[in-house]
Amino acid sequence: MSTFPGGVRFSVLDRSRTREGEDAPRALRDTVDLAREVEALGYHRFWVSEHHSVPGVAGSAPTVLAAAVAAATSRIRVGTGGVMLPNHQPLVVAEQFGVLESLFPGRIDMGVGRSVGFTDGIRRALGRDKEDADRFGDQLVELLGWFTGEQSAHPQVHARPAEGLRVPPFVLATGEGASLAAAAGLPLVIGDLRGRDRLLAAVETYRSSFRPSAWSAEPYVVIAGTVAVAGTEAAARRLLMPEAWSLAHARTLGVFP
Repeated sequence: MSTFPGGVRFSVLDRSRTREGEDAPRALRDTVDLAREVEALGYHRFWVSEHHSVPGVAGSAPTVLAAAVAAATSRIRVGTGGVMLPNHQPLVVAEQFGVLESLFPGRIDMGVGRSVGFTDGIRRALGRDKEDADRFGDQLVELLGWFTGEQSAHPQVHARPAEGLRVPPFVLATGEGASLAAAAGLPLVIGDLRGRDRLLAAVETYRSSFRPSAWSAEPYVVIAGTVAVAGTEAAARRLLMPEAWSLAHARTLGVFP
């Protein structure tokens, strides 16, 4: 089973990486196959991602892919890690998750984040800029309001079939978003991309400032890390090298190689 002593559970976030000699459609089909396999192993959740124009990553439409994963499995929880809320209208996101929850009741997780693309070119293609990430807090409130029927931004508009459904929300963060999750009283999903010390500090801040809400009575933390599986540690590190180089290139020069 996928549980540590003490009750910590394993889950998978798969970004549908492409392999040498294979194309993006194959990577998406591999994601669905992987979901079946990890369900059989007893994993708790299987999430998919939203990345645009990232080399080696095919996962760009998470709610669509989540539907395929949920249809191919029967027990494992299925969700997004995550839908990048600044790229979308909250109403549309609520409707999409309402459809997922209607078709696969009790199995859907709604993970949302605040990224607006890695490079200027991607942001322009999405019709967004860096400042759009600053609207994440307001968008999050609106998104949750579509489910409860309490949103006030658009009177006399209703999210069908989301209104009245309960889809567990999660806030994805690399550090800064932890305070938003705490203020909203939502579970936190945090990655280790910026170092373990910063991760631990962000988790402590989240736990100490958490405000109980109708969505979550107490803090809940999911730690996300990059994992490669191979016959040896050296071989696993080699598998991680291309993406590490690609990200370093993008952050240094502003474009992907």
